[in-house]
Amino acid sequence: ALLGSMVAIIVIMLFLRNIRMTAISLVSIPMSLLIAMIALKLTDVSLNILTLGALTVAIGRVIDDSIVVIENIYRRLNRADEKLTGDALIVSATKEVFVPIMSSTFVTIVVFAPLAFVTGSVGQMFRPFAYAVTFSLLASLLISITIVPVLGSIFFRKGLKKKSQKQLGVVGTHYQKVLNWSLNHKWLVILLSTLLLIGSIFLGAMKIGTSFISTGEDKFMALTYTAKPGETEENVLKSADQVQKYLQKNPHVKNIQYSVGGQSPIDPTGSTNNMALMVEYDSDTPHFEEEPEKVLNDIEKYHHKGEWKQLDMGTGGTTNALEVQVTGPSTQAIESTVKMIEKSMKDVKGLTNVKSDLTETYEEYQIKVNPDQASEYGVTASQLAMLLNQNVPDTTVSEVKAQKQTYDVVVKHDKSTDWTQQKMENTQIPTPLGSNVTLDDIATIEKTKTPNKLVKEGGDYTSTVSAQISGDDVGAISQNVMQKLKHIETPSHVKTSLGGTNEDMQAAFSQLMIAMVAAVITVYLVLVLTFKGALAPFTILFSLPYIAIGVVIALILTGETLSVPSMIGVLMLIGIVVTNAIVFIDRVTQNEKQGMPMKEALLEAGGTRIRPILMTAIATIGALIPLLFGQDSSILISKGLAATVIGGLMSSTILTLIVVPVIYEILFTIKRKLIK
Repeated sequence: ALLGSMVAIIVIMLFLRNIRMTAISLVSIPMSLLIAMIALKLTDVSLNILTLGALTVAIGRVIDDSIVVIENIYRRLNRADEKLTGDALIVSATKEVFVPIMSSTFVTIVVFAPLAFVTGSVGQMFRPFAYAVTFSLLASLLISITIVPVLGSIFFRKGLKKKSQKQLGVVGTHYQKVLNWSLNHKWLVILLSTLLLIGSIFLGAMKIGTSFISTGEDKFMALTYTAKPGETEENVLKSADQVQKYLQKNPHVKNIQYSVGGQSPIDPTGSTNNMALMVEYDSDTPHFEEEPEKVLNDIEKYHHKGEWKQLDMGTGGTTNALEVQVTGPSTQAIESTVKMIEKSMKDVKGLTNVKSDLTETYEEYQIKVNPDQASEYGVTASQLAMLLNQNVPDTTVSEVKAQKQTYDVVVKHDKSTDWTQQKMENTQIPTPLGSNVTLDDIATIEKTKTPNKLVKEGGDYTSTVSAQISGDDVGAISQNVMQKLKHIETPSHVKTSLGGTNEDMQAAFSQLMIAMVAAVITVYLVLVLTFKGALAPFTILFSLPYIAIGVVIALILTGETLSVPSMIGVLMLIGIVVTNAIVFIDRVTQNEKQGMPMKEALLEAGGTRIRPILMTAIATIGALIPLLFGQDSSILISKGLAATVIGGLMSSTILTLIVVPVIYEILFTIKRKLIK
C-alpha cells in the first residue's frame, strides 16, 4: 500500500509540477483510508487479507476526486482571462466538477451492489472487499469537496503567476489534433476499434485458461485441525508444535504460521480450539502438488485426537480437487465404471492423487444370523447386535458441559483385544435359557472389504472419483476429463457427472457474469439520473467493451488465467472506466449549453479534460503496479486482479478518448436529424 502511494505521488507530481498542488491532492489518501478503517470497525468488518488488499487497490481511486478538483482549481488559477479570484474562484471551480466526481464515485460504488446477491464462497470472500472499497471512495468524495478546497484556499490565497490563455499544454494540443482527425474519419475509427476488439476476444479464447483462484507463483499450503470435542487448547498447541517442528525439517519451507481459536487469515469464523496452519514454500519446490498429501500422511504418526485436513487457499474450505460422481442402483453396478474412470483420469496431465471411494476400502466382518438356530436358543438378530456392540471400543454414552466446554463421556473397553475371525466365532453369547452359546452356533461370519465411504441418495448409490489439480488451467483440465468420460461406455442405469473445483468455478463465473450485467444496468440508471437524459449515458457505455482488449493482453503477458479475482477486476473496471467518460461527456454537455457547436464542444472538452483523465488513470495503474510485481502479494488479491485492472484501464482509457467522442457525435447528429 505504501509503495502504491509513492507511485501515485510521483505520477501526480509529473503532471502538476507543483509541490503544493500535489500535497493537497495526496491528503485524500491517508484521510480516506483512515475513515474507511473506522467505518469497517463500526460495521464489524475485520481487517484481513481481503480488506487490506481492497484498501491497497483503492489507493489509486481515492485520489481521483481530489485530482479532478485540484486540477480544475489549478486550471482556473492559471487562466489569464479568469474573472474570479480567491475563495470565490475555488468555490466556483469545485462546483464546476461536483456533478461529474459525485456521479463517478457513485458509479464506481454501485458496481459492487450485485455482490450482495452472489452466494457461496465468492460472495462471502468479496463482500468485505466491496465494503472496504466503498467506504474508501465515499470518504474520498467527502474530502475532495471539503478538505481539498479549504487547503486550496490556504495555499493559493494570492493565486498563481498569470500565464497566457493557451493553457492546453503539449498533451492537450496533440490530443486535440488526434481527436479532430478521429471526428473527421468516424467510420474508419469505429471499424478499426471493432476489429481490434473482436481480434482480442478470439485471442483470449485461444490463449487464456480458466481457474477458480489463481495463486500465481506463490506456493502455499494451508491445513486445518478440527479439535475433538473436549480437547483443550493446551493439547492443540502441543499438536501444532509437533507439526511445526516436523515442517521445519523441510529445507523448502520458508515460513510457518498457525493460529488456534479466534480469527485467522484463513478461518475468519474462529471456531473454539480449532487451528489453521499456513505454510509458505520456496517457489522452486519440486513436486509441490504432492506435498499436502505427504504432510497429512506423515503427521498421522503423532496420533492427534482431532482431524487434519487440507484447505485450498482459493475456495476457503474445500480442497483443490476435481471430482467425478458415478451413480447407480448398486455398488456392483458402478464398480466397473468407477475403475475405468479412475484409470482414465490417471492419464490426464495436471491431475495427481487420483482415487475413488470404492478403491479406498477397509476390512469388516459380516455376521449372517441363522434364524432357525438362533430361535432354538431364544436369541433374536436385534439382541445379538446389541450384545456384539458392547465389544466396540470407546463408546460415547453421554456429554457434559463445564466452563463453556463440552466433554464426551466415553466408556473404554479393553483395546488389547485383537479381533480375528476365530475369536469372533468363539465369542460367548448369553441366552434367555441361562446358558451360553458360541457365535458360530447361530451365525456365519464372513470377512469382506467395504468402501471407506458410500453415499446413497434417492435409492441410488454414489461413488466419487477425485483427483488433485496441480495445473493452473482448471477449465482445460476439466474439458480433458469430460472428453475422456464421453469415450467410456457405461451401462444405461449408471450416470456420471463432473464436480469439485470445476463445479465451483462454473457456479462462481455464472454468478459474477450476472453481477456484471446487473452492474452495467445500475450504472446506466445512475448516469440517466445524472445527465437527465438517456442518450449521453448510452454513449458513455461504449467505453466498456474496450476493457476486453487490455484484459486479454495483460493476462497473456503475465501468464495469469481468467479466475475469480480477474472477474472481480473486470467488475471494478465497469465503474472505473465509466468515470473517465463521465468527466469527458459532462464537459461536452456544459459546452453545448453555453452555445458551442458540437464538434467544437468535443474538441474543447478533450483539450480541457485530457489531463485529469490521464492523471487519474495513470495514478490508478501506478498504485497497482507493486501488487502486480510484488513477491508477497496475497493469495486472493492476486496479481490476476491487478493485471486485469491495469490492462483494462489502459486500453479503455485510450479508446475512450477516441471512440466515445466519435459515438457521441454520430448519435446526437442522428437525434437532431430525427427531431428536425
